Parts: sequence; structure tokens; C-alpha cells
Amino acid sequence: MNSVLTEDFLACFSALPAEVREHARRTYRLWRTNPFHPGLRFKPIQGHSGLYYVRIGRVWRALGRLDGNTVTWF
Repeated sequence: MNSVLTEDFLACFSALPAEVREHARRTYRLWRTNPFHPGLRFKPIQGHSGLYYVRIGRVWRALGRLDGNTVTWF
């Protein structure tokens, strides 16, 4: 699966606390090797066609739009 980052995503990511950014990087590496790893909970958002989320720890989530084989994170 491919991944694209929007400018908004990058701006929000840079504003996160350092420990959350590091956790997100570890999560992304796992997602790249196995997007459907059970710990990530990469799932569609009900009622929103093509929108997915991935779990980053207990509190944080990343949102993306799946189009074919590419997720655009925003």
C-alpha cells in the first residue's frame, strides 16, 4: 500500500509532542509492513466512504483517504 502526506498533515504532525511523533513513526513503520496488523486497527470510518483511521496509541488517530492502493493522510 502506498502513502501520501498532505501539507496539513505535516503541519499538524510537527505540532505534536515529541513522544507522540516518535510513536507515530513506529506505528507508520508497522503500517508499511502490515497495514492490517490488529494492533493498528486500520479500519474504515462508518458512514464516510473511503475514509480510514489508524490507531496511534490509546488516544491518537491518523485519518486518511484510501483511493485504490494509496492512502492520503490528512
